[in-house]
Amino acid sequence: MTDEFLTIRQMCDAFSVTPRTLRFYESMELLDPVREGQRRLYTRRDRGRLTLILRAKRFGFSLEQIRQLLALYDEEQGQEVQHREAYAIGRERLADMQRQRAELDEAIAELEQQLAWCEEKLAEYARAARS
Repeated sequence: MTDEFLTIRQMCDAFSVTPRTLRFYESMELLDPVREGQRRLYTRRDRGRLTLILRAKRFGFSLEQIRQLLALYDEEQGQEVQHREAYAIGRERLADMQRQRAELDEAIAELEQQLAWCEEKLAEYARAARS
């Protein structure tokens, strides 16, 4: 084996993932390691794809969106088209994240108000108990 290939254990160590994770991505056809008997050997392409998969997961992309991003690099359409489409997918995800943040900010503010109200009531009970 050359440095061109990594075993499943080496991939797990290099990317801090489990063998189960790698097999899952393989079953979803996001990775396509070379098979040598029962062994899986991961190429530079697989390592690049896994880097993209993990980054996309961190940003909250769905598996289908990740599949679309990876497909861009499998097609022979040129880098400009690939970058335009990846940019569009990224902008869409960013808009989703910003909407989620706004909803979360609103829920946090509402919960803070409810907790403040509850604190006032508890203070009233404490004052009444001392009287």
